[in-house]
Amino acid sequence: MKFLIVGLGNPGEEYSDTRHNIGFKALDFVSEQTSAFFNVDKLGQIASYKHRGRTIVLLKPSTFMNLSGKAVSYWMKKEKIKLQNLLVVTDDINLPTGKLRLKKRGSDGGHNGLKNIQELLGTQDYARLRIGVGNEFKKGNQVNYVLGKWTIEEKETLNPRLNLIQKIIEDFSFIGVDRTMNSYNNK
Repeated sequence: MKFLIVGLGNPGEEYSDTRHNIGFKALDFVSEQTSAFFNVDKLGQIASYKHRGRTIVLLKPSTFMNLSGKAVSYWMKKEKIKLQNLLVVTDDINLPTGKLRLKKRGSDGGHNGLKNIQELLGTQDYARLRIGVGNEFKKGNQVNYVLGKWTIEEKETLNPRLNLIQKIIEDFSFIGVDRTMNSYNNK
């Protein structure tokens, strides 16, 4: 059984280590822990590894955030991934820094990457792991905030959560979204 785990972010060194690229950071961590090395391929960087009899395919789209759906749609078809086996890892300004929330479905919440995925898949019914990046910005400064670099304090909060993010991804693939939500959403 195959699962597609998509980390959202923007390609390019200038976006590295920004709040908006937490999806990339999470997948880079999983890659390092599992020796699943990323290769550049069509519409993204792709890696895969086995976990408890499941194949976990990691995707970091090379499209910009607003066009993430193109890469997601392509790789779902190429790898023959069912919709219920898709998990999108993304930033969320509506959650405090480091807070994790796994959802089975939902709106895009104003997130352009999720909006594009929803448009191209034609549904909101896909799982997403939202990672809180906080909302410590003045009105009208949201873009600068999410494209801004992590502070030292934010990194100290976030880095220990990366292990938990990996466990959520792997449990999603092994025990399903409902049981994984029950296990992690209140931690």
